[in-house]
Amino acid sequence: MFGFGKKEEKKEECTCGCNEEKETCCCEEEAGECCCKKCCVIDVKILGSGCKKCHAMYEAAKQAVSELGLDVTVDYVTDLEQVMAYGVMSMPALVVNETVASMGKVLDKEAIKSYLV
Repeated sequence: MFGFGKKEEKKEECTCGCNEEKETCCCEEEAGECCCKKCCVIDVKILGSGCKKCHAMYEAAKQAVSELGLDVTVDYVTDLEQVMAYGVMSMPALVVNETVASMGKVLDKEAIKSYLV
């Protein structure tokens, strides 16, 4: 009635050490515990031939990662053997956590963000 005996809700912090509040994400199943979404994306690559469009997508990916505050390096892969290992036949391609997310079209940074969140 007067608030006596009410316990204050304690918010738990993420276990990855980022000081974010805990929230359910894709890591929960793998790690067995909750964490923030920032630690889910661990690898981002742009596969391309080195052309102007591929390079533009690489720059957009770096901006997207930066704006989302992810601690990830964006790799730009131009070696044809490595590109073929992903089964990509049309470039540029976006690879997130070793899975091809998009290929054959140049994505802007907002579109890339949608694959990273």
